[in-house]
Amino acid sequence: MISPDIIVLRFPGRRLPPALAGLPCREADGAAAIDDAVRDASRVVIAGSEAELAGVLTRLLHTEHLDVEVAHVPGRRGARRAVRGGAVRVPLIRDDTATVLLGAALWLPPAGSAQIRGEAVVDDAVLFDGAVDAVRIEPTMALPGLRATVSTGRLPRRWLAGRAVQLGTTGARVVRDGVEGPRAVTRSTFYRHTTGWLRVG
Repeated sequence: MISPDIIVLRFPGRRLPPALAGLPCREADGAAAIDDAVRDASRVVIAGSEAELAGVLTRLLHTEHLDVEVAHVPGRRGARRAVRGGAVRVPLIRDDTATVLLGAALWLPPAGSAQIRGEAVVDDAVLFDGAVDAVRIEPTMALPGLRATVSTGRLPRRWLAGRAVQLGTTGARVVRDGVEGPRAVTRSTFYRHTTGWLRVG
C-alpha cells in the first residue's frame, strides 16, 4: 500500500518516471519551497542529482525533520522502490557549515598552490601531517560514519574510518558532492550528526 503522505520533489530540468506520475509533485525551486513541501510528508522522493539530494537533506537537518523518509530517483530506475521500499536509518555526515555530504568531499590546494599544507586527523588518528596533493572524504552506510584518504597518485590508498575528520591548514578549497565552496578555508571538519537520515531503498 502506498502512503498518502509521499511527496515528489522535482528539480529543474528533471522528467518524472511514469511510476511517480500519480503522486503529488512539488517543484524544488529554493529552500522555502523544499521546507514547505516536506513539512507534512512522511516520505519525500527526490527526482534530481546526488548534489540536489544532499541539498534536501541539508534542509531536513536545518528544520529538524530527519524523521522524514528520503528516496532518491536520479533517472528512470528505482522509482517503484522509492515508493514501496522500506527505510533504514543510516549515518548523516555534515560539515562545520551545516551542509550535508552524500557522495564525497575533497580538500584541494588553494589557487596557485600544488599541495595542501597542514594536518588532518580522523578521530584520534593522524591522516597526514605536512603536505599532500588532496584528501578525499566519503560517508559510509554503517558506523562509524565516514572514511578519508590522502590522494598521492599511488595505489592502494590507505583509508581511515571514524566519526569525524578535521583539517587545519594554511589554505584549502572544499568541494562537496562536486560543488566547490566560495572561498578557501584554514579549517574544515566533516562529522557524523547525532541523528541519521532515513534512506529508502
